[in-house]
Amino acid sequence: MFRRRAPRVSRATLGAVKCAILARRVLNEWLMTAMTVDPRQIRTRTCGDFQRLGVPMNADRFPLIWQPDEDVSLRSVGEIEARAAILNVLQARVMDMPPQNAMRWMLDAHVLEEMTRDEWAFIGSGVGDPRRYAQQLDALYGLAWLLGLVEHLDPQRDCVEGLAALFPDLRGGESFGAWRSRTLTTRPDPWEVASLLDMYYCLDWMYQDAARRGMPAPGPLDPAAVWHRRWALEWALVVRGRSQVPFPAWDQVDLSA
Repeated sequence: MFRRRAPRVSRATLGAVKCAILARRVLNEWLMTAMTVDPRQIRTRTCGDFQRLGVPMNADRFPLIWQPDEDVSLRSVGEIEARAAILNVLQARVMDMPPQNAMRWMLDAHVLEEMTRDEWAFIGSGVGDPRRYAQQLDALYGLAWLLGLVEHLDPQRDCVEGLAALFPDLRGGESFGAWRSRTLTTRPDPWEVASLLDMYYCLDWMYQDAARRGMPAPGPLDPAAVWHRRWALEWALVVRGRSQVPFPAWDQVDLSA
C-alpha cells in the first residue's frame, strides 16, 4: 500500500506563518502590558466628547472608573476573540441555528469554558429569552472595535452593515482557527479603550439616572446600545489596583451606575 506524501510547504510560506504567529504574540504582550492612565485627564476629554454630542455634562458628577494610582491594560487577544466567537454563535442561535451545530462548533473551537451558565442553556437547549441575546449585537460590535475589525464605536452611529461577515462564517463551516488567521489587524491600545469606556460609562450613567428619576432621556441615543457597548469595554479593560477585581467573568461585570 502506498502512502500519500504530505504536500511540501515552501520556506517562504513557513516564514510567513512564523512571522504572523510572532506578530500576534508581540501584539498580545504589548496590549496586556499595564499602563498608567490618569482618569482625570480621560474625564476632561470625555467632557469635550459630550460637547460634540450636544449633551451638557459636569465632570465632577460621575465617579471615576479607576483611581490615579491604578494601572490599566487589556485582556489578551485570545480572550477577546473567544468572547466574540461566543456572542457570534448566540446571534446565530437567535436566528435559528440548530443547537447541535452550535454546540459542535463551540466544542471544536475550544471555547466552552468561556461560556456562562445562561449561555450554555440558551445555545444548547434554547432556554432563555432570545431578545436578551439579540440585544447583545451591540456588545459584539464593541468587541469588533476592540479587535480592530471596525474603525469606530461612535455612540451616534448604529452597528456597521455586514457585521456578521467580520466573524466566523458559521453557515459556511468556517472554523475558529481559520477566522483568527484573517483577523490580524491593528487594535486599539489601553489608552484608547479607557477613553472610550469613560465616555460610554458617563452616557450610561446619565440614561440610567434619568430612567430612575422618571425624567426624559438626556439625548437621542439608544440606551440599550450604550449599555451593551459599555459592557464589552468594561469587560475588556483590566484595572489592577486596590479597588477592582482584575478579571471578572462576562456575566459578572459591574454595570451599575
